[in-house]
Parts: sequence; C-alpha cells; structure tokens
Amino acid sequence: MNPIATELNTDIKTGSPHILEMLSDIGKQLFFPKGILSQSAEAKEKATNINATIGIATEKGGTMCFDSVADSICGIAPEAALTYAPSFGIAALRQAWQAELRTKNPSLEHAAISLPVVSNGITHGVSVFADVWVDPDDVAIVPDMMWGNYTMILTVRKKARLVNYTTFNQSGGYNVDAFEKAVRAQAQEREKIIVMLNFPHNPTGYALTKTEGARIADILTDVAQSGTNVLAVCDDAYFGLFYEQETLKESLFAKLCQRHPRLLAVKLDGATKENFVWGLRVGFITYGLPIQNNAGAVYAALEKKTAGAVRGSISNASHLSQSIVLKSMQDERYAAEKQAKFDVLQKRAERIKAVLSNGKYAKAFEPYPFNAGYFMLIRLKTVDAEQLRIHLLEKYGVGLISIGKENLRVAFSCLEEERIGELFDTILQGAEELAAAQ
Repeated sequence: MNPIATELNTDIKTGSPHILEMLSDIGKQLFFPKGILSQSAEAKEKATNINATIGIATEKGGTMCFDSVADSICGIAPEAALTYAPSFGIAALRQAWQAELRTKNPSLEHAAISLPVVSNGITHGVSVFADVWVDPDDVAIVPDMMWGNYTMILTVRKKARLVNYTTFNQSGGYNVDAFEKAVRAQAQEREKIIVMLNFPHNPTGYALTKTEGARIADILTDVAQSGTNVLAVCDDAYFGLFYEQETLKESLFAKLCQRHPRLLAVKLDGATKENFVWGLRVGFITYGLPIQNNAGAVYAALEKKTAGAVRGSISNASHLSQSIVLKSMQDERYAAEKQAKFDVLQKRAERIKAVLSNGKYAKAFEPYPFNAGYFMLIRLKTVDAEQLRIHLLEKYGVGLISIGKENLRVAFSCLEEERIGELFDTILQGAEELAAAQ
C-alpha cells in the first residue's frame, strides 16, 4: 500500500475506527498524490521568478488561449476558466457550498462536517462514493422505485447487491415499515450496510414528511447503536424543491450526521438541478459523523481519498463550470432568481394536483404521492405502460417515460403549466383507446 494511503488510514483509525472499517478495499488504498500536483502547488506559492511546473501553456504572463474561445467567456478570465481546477474543486466554491449547506439546513449550523469535494455532477458523485466505500458483495438498500443508474453504478460496476423494499404504503405515504424491515434484516447478517436515501425522490417526486424523516433517522441510529456500520447516502439531487408544508425541508444528512460513530452520512448534491445548470456538471460530496478524536484530520483524510478518486478518474471537474456556479452564487440576484424558478415549478405541481382531482381520470389511472422535485408518477389501471407510451408518442406526439408495466413518469419540470390539463386528457384518451382495442 502507498505510504500516503497508510498515513491517511492511520489518521482515520485514530479519530474514527469505524470509518476505516467502512472503507472499501479501494478506499483504503486511495490517496492524493504528493508528486507533480503538490510540487506545482508549492511552486505556485513560492516560485516568484520562473515557474515551469504545471502542464498548461502560458504566454505574456497569462493563460494561452484562442481568442475565439475567450470571446465566448464573458466576465471570467481564462485563468479561472481554461486552466485545470484542483481535484478537490475550487476552494472558494467548496467553502461557499458548505456555507449554503448550513443555511439551507439549519440543523447543520454548528455541526462538524467535511468541506465538500467537487464531482462532475451527481452521477459522478455516486460513482466516486462507490469507489471509496463499496466492495463487491456489499448490500445497498433501495426502494423498488429508484433511479436506474444505481443499478449501473452499484451492481454492474461495483458488483454490490441491491435489496429492495416497497416504496409507498397503502395510506399514501412512504413505506417506513418496509424500509425498517429491510434495514434490520440486512443489519443482522452484515457488519456494514449501505442505505440510499433519495429525496426528493426520482422517479416519483416524493419528499418525506417530517415524521417520516425523523423515524428513518431513528431507525438508522438504532441499527448503528446495535453494532452495524451504516453508510447513509443522501442523494439530494433535487434538494430544495419542496412544494408542501408538511414535507421535511432539510436533508436527512442534517438529521443523521451527528448521530453515532458507526453512522456515516454522505451528502451527494450539486448545482445541477438546484441551480438549473444541468450541463455544467457541478456536484459535491460531503461527509458527516460524530468523530471522537481529531475531526479535522479525519475529514482531511476523507477529502484526500475522495479527491484521489476524482484525480484517478477524470482528474478534475471543469474549472469554467465551477467558476460560473461560484460567480452566480456570489451575485446579488442569486436568491431572488432561485426563488422565482422554485415558484414556477411549485405552481406546476399544484396545477397537476388540481387537474387530477377530477374524478374522470380515476378509472384509467391514479397518481402516486408526490410533493417535490421534477417528476410525478401515475399508475395505469387498464393498459400496459410501454404500449401506452408508444401509442401516445406515435399518435399524439406526446413523450413520457414508462417504468415497469403499470407506471408512467411525467417530468413537469419541462411541462408548461397551461398544458398540464391537455397532457392528462391526452393520456386518458390514449388509455381508453387501447383499452377498447383489447
């Protein structure tokens, strides 16, 4: 094992031995190299005469670039756009995102958490998490309705096993009973379990109520107290898009990160959906747990291992993208712009609920519970979902996503409010046509 990795593992073990137990075999071996990168960083600070270390091209004291490229970047210097960013991410952006995490999650105000490491979007964040923490044959507990990339990353790439539970109960809420049953069953058999917590949820658009969130936090804490190491992964891709009063407005990360030394909370989030910059691919990975000794050294070690995983896969996320996000967050218009876009999406969600309150749809389909995010899901009662999807696409030019045999996903994030009634009427008409032809 590389001596730097050994040193990081020692720091982690000294401060939090259970965290060292949770690391994957790859995670234990990960480190952030001190070679070219550290020498370049040292030269950047001290080489006031000539600096011939970093692998970019410069001329006349600035970053070499095409005018045709620079002309397309308004207000951001080439040094902050075209050069390599640190594998950890831009320091100012990491600090700004951490500060905003505390603002958005008041329970984090005084909590000791890591400085976020920047990923190339949240999908890459899940992949980096998997490299650091997931071994073959590990178990990840997920609802039966889930984002498909969990399968690609956790089972196809990492050879872990997914354990499902039923997403909703018959009362129209999150099935916390089924969640608890799955968690406790796996905890009895394993020294470590991974729990994926995706709220607002993709594909259903459901966010937990305050009561449901508190109960999930208590369940995971009790399992940790019983001696099982728990990795609670909060996939907060759609964080902040909560449209109803009773929903939990904080991330479960805030409720979990200081609960127990055997309970590691991992927050995967980003500007991608929160700030409506999907193609910029700026995500974040943040850790939180109560650390017995030397929290600073433990978090520093975890950040270095995580940045090492970034370094060993994509080197670093786009400098330009990070600078754009940071500049926006520092803009005086930022809060008002964010609220305005939230209001648009909230009105669409409210309009869908109003439209679907009409009983004419009940024989053909019904909505699953939804109160947040970008999506909502309907359960078909009379026809096959894929057949209806194709029928609607070919006859009416309407595009939806089929999930299984019964469900269609509606992305109201890209559905204008005035067309919501038209959409559901078209779905109803298509369902009736297929049912009549059977």
